[in-house]
Amino acid sequence: QVQLVESGGGVVQPGGSLRLSCTASGSIFSIDTMGWYRQAPGNERELVASLTNGVRTDYTDSVKGRFAISKDSAKNTVYLQMNNLKPEDTAIYYCKLDCYLTDMLLRVCPGVWGQGTLVTVSA
Repeated sequence: QVQLVESGGGVVQPGGSLRLSCTASGSIFSIDTMGWYRQAPGNERELVASLTNGVRTDYTDSVKGRFAISKDSAKNTVYLQMNNLKPEDTAIYYCKLDCYLTDMLLRVCPGVWGQGTLVTVSA
């Protein structure tokens, strides 16, 4: 059974940086597709950044040039580096493992969510 553990949230001043981590455990050979989402109070959950086929990255317009998604294959961990944070970035951030490869190179798509980590940007 695949599980995700997130870390790295916290309180930061505007203009500051944080790095979120999402580590997958289970019978995973390689993370294939994963996304970082966020949900602010009163808002719907939105996709912030995604990693597709292990290499392609995409971002929502509001974070382009400030956020970067990356993967450490050896650790089965995906990161979200967030720079130049703004108050409107305040939200609970969730990672979602859409698909991974097994050691038999089978593509499995469980759609598993992490527990969420709170990011607060405030002076």
